[in-house]
Amino acid sequence: MVKNRLSSLPWAAFVAALLGLAWAWLSTFVLSTYGYALFVVMPFAVGFVAALLHASTSLWRSIAAALLATVLTAALLVAVAVEGLFCIVMAMPLALPLAIVGAALGQRRAPRPTGRSFGAVALVVPLLVGVEAGAGREPAVHPVTTRIVVDAPPPAVWRHVVAFPPLPAPREALFRAGIAYPMSATIEGRGVGAVRRCRFSTGDFVEPITVWDAPRRLAFTVTSQPPPMRELSPWGAVHPPHLDGFLRSRRGEFRLRPLPGGRTLLVGTTWYENRMWPARYWRVWSDGLIHAIHRRVLRHVAAQAERRRPVPLTHAPRAERLMAWPPIRTPRRSSASTARSARATPRR
Repeated sequence: MVKNRLSSLPWAAFVAALLGLAWAWLSTFVLSTYGYALFVVMPFAVGFVAALLHASTSLWRSIAAALLATVLTAALLVAVAVEGLFCIVMAMPLALPLAIVGAALGQRRAPRPTGRSFGAVALVVPLLVGVEAGAGREPAVHPVTTRIVVDAPPPAVWRHVVAFPPLPAPREALFRAGIAYPMSATIEGRGVGAVRRCRFSTGDFVEPITVWDAPRRLAFTVTSQPPPMRELSPWGAVHPPHLDGFLRSRRGEFRLRPLPGGRTLLVGTTWYENRMWPARYWRVWSDGLIHAIHRRVLRHVAAQAERRRPVPLTHAPRAERLMAWPPIRTPRRSSASTARSARATPRR
């Protein structure tokens, strides 16, 4: 009877999800590793176990059990505060296809005795997590570069790159969902050795200046930084281990290149490392997030620089030209009226 109950689709998915929860907790909170074992092996194994326990002759029912198990695993991770909703959403595009592959293998294995296969999978996944945690792999450092054309000369842009006033509240859904976003920047001192502080919604980046080549290049290292996000959770503030040092900025720079017409090409670059694998998958997400942060800063710098630049009326936007219409005209006086006015003026 127990075997028949476990073979039902909901029960098979639930048991596989409980295993997934245990594996994820071991990998993240015990061993602090976010690698192939967590994001590749575990989804595959959850799908395999769900299909194995379901023991259906239908591939589609086995896939349904695997997908349900994967979604249940994600829900349990959020429910017990192991993980936040935002990172679960980012992991799903990788986890769901792997669960389907696991379901296809589990369904082929299902007609045979399941106890040995179940036990092997339940032990192999934690073993792989431990091996990966002990490997001590170092991530590569990747650059992310974003460009914008500013309708102002480099000297006008430079002073707003060094420090800029508070930005308006973000409208992007990405930042409103919890991703850290820049709010303002200040600097203490001038030249190499000065300390720039870029205030984010989660804290301050501390950036000692290493290159001060006004108004062409400003470069800095990053010695301290806040968490990259605030996780979404029904429990309020949750703090999974990946918020501490897994996505880390190493250095950054701004380059200003003069363009014809008194404009400037403003280029911002951040060099960062991400201690989550598969690196190519997570780099898609992290590159996108850093580009969004760059765009927010560069657009604000451009707006500040362009606001202070005097614009000839003939080159002003149409709305500004319309504000100067109609022009004030001084009426011309004819020669006859001028003569009459002169005769009417009494002499002293």
